[in-house]
Amino acid sequence: MSQRLAVVTGGIGGLGTAICMQLAASGRRVIAADLGARAERIAAFQHEVGAYGTQIEFRPIDVSSFDACKAFADDVVATFGAVDILVNAAGITRDTTLRKMDLSFWQDVMRVNLDSAFNVTRQFIDSMCDRGFGRIVNISSVNGQTGQFGQTNYSAAKAGLHGFTMALAREVARKGVTVNSVSPGYCRTQLVMNIAENIRNDIIAKIPVGRLGEPSEIARAVDFLTAEDAGFITGANLPVNGGYFMD
Repeated sequence: MSQRLAVVTGGIGGLGTAICMQLAASGRRVIAADLGARAERIAAFQHEVGAYGTQIEFRPIDVSSFDACKAFADDVVATFGAVDILVNAAGITRDTTLRKMDLSFWQDVMRVNLDSAFNVTRQFIDSMCDRGFGRIVNISSVNGQTGQFGQTNYSAAKAGLHGFTMALAREVARKGVTVNSVSPGYCRTQLVMNIAENIRNDIIAKIPVGRLGEPSEIARAVDFLTAEDAGFITGANLPVNGGYFMD
């Protein structure tokens, strides 16, 4: 069997980097897809994953644009071959209460966090079905399950990923393609570490295991769902939140 090819959107972010490295460690070739304008972050990412050599490569993408995603997919397939694994991990926040929220805050989050799942998945789903194998994992959030003050946009988008996941899973289940979501809790990423310390400490106090999650713990969940022998798991949401929310 040839080496499986994986695409990870949001691939140079905190969670995305960990997911790329975990998939590579499990023998996959990985394309980290993210905005191409952040030269410093791209350089830092390439340093972080340097030990994997050409097993992890960066490619620019604007996940909010359907046309850009099509051009990206055409380039990836022409250069590397068919994509077997897709992890939709791209996401942003634009936090404020709904009463103060500008239209742009709502639209930006929807385009990147929810529309992107359609924009990217649409490019690869036919090929996966035709070849009889595919693993799609959508990175949602505990806040898509619980809601969060000041995040009507983010919570709505992440909850929307659950519906997208379950509906697509039903559509492609007989084609050898699985579609699942992972809902991380609060993890030790730059986004969370930028939260004011007193608020962050309050959050940690409410997590039953008593600590933030590590990006590697989310990556292991993704790795599990994308395994060759994970074909009987589809339409599921895997919470990885230290017990912060139990449903």
